[in-house]
Amino acid sequence: MTTLDTTVRAKRSFAAKVASGAGGGVLRVVLVLVAVFWLVPTFGLLVSSFRDPTDIATSGWWKVFGAPGQLTAKSYKSLLENDAITHSLFNTIWITVPATLLVVLFGAMAGYAFAWMDFKGRDWWFLVVVALLVVPVQVALIPLADLFGKIGIFGDIIGVVLFHVGFGLPFAIFLLRNFFAEIPRELLEAARLDGAGETRLFLTVVLPLGAPAIASLGIFQFLWVWNDMLVALVFSDSQSQPLTVALQQQVRQFGNNIDVLAPGAFISMVIPLVVFFAFQRQFVSGVMAGAVK
Repeated sequence: MTTLDTTVRAKRSFAAKVASGAGGGVLRVVLVLVAVFWLVPTFGLLVSSFRDPTDIATSGWWKVFGAPGQLTAKSYKSLLENDAITHSLFNTIWITVPATLLVVLFGAMAGYAFAWMDFKGRDWWFLVVVALLVVPVQVALIPLADLFGKIGIFGDIIGVVLFHVGFGLPFAIFLLRNFFAEIPRELLEAARLDGAGETRLFLTVVLPLGAPAIASLGIFQFLWVWNDMLVALVFSDSQSQPLTVALQQQVRQFGNNIDVLAPGAFISMVIPLVVFFAFQRQFVSGVMAGAVK
């Protein structure tokens, strides 16, 4: 071993050795532990949703491992018999699905237009879109409530959907425009030479290439709308309220009906998790593609 090799190995500090070791198995173990701790509340809520209300009131959910006979499906039966909860669950679906699809559709079309179509004031209009990103939701609650009341949609599902679409579009346009702008111009020009118009170019070239970014946007929008309670509290009534509002009212009105709250809260939590894990690969691809570009 030469003197130079000895000097280089001596210069490696303890911190450098720790950092290099953390890139392997140690880092994986830490990430697994973080994931486990993150899922513990969800698992605890799942177990509580299958326990009797008296057992929940007298002991922690982990006691079920010593007494598995506590597990029962009576809480889910009570949930299905609660018309307010079941109706609000369907309302949540009617709000979330259209609000997500419309934002993805209009955001993709506008993002393509800002990225590859020339029109007067394009850059200025895009600056307006970027400026709208910093507008807080609270600013528009009262003006839009007054507007929706005048046109007769205040308290309806369509009013909640329109609000989410309006505030979801700036981020959607900004995200997809930047992603679409990285598509090679030569690829689009080749498609145009083959006779593809703007519509065909958008549907057959841009959308398939932008699938990772579109999937990421869909996940973000779905989670935001599904978990929203502020907008729903303002713009929905008893017939159009989503699950988040219904659970909040159950807590305020009764306070001790845990047999309905536990399974309802678990359903409200698990559906976004299922959506995220179902599209996890596309989400990671979109994030990595944006990082590389």
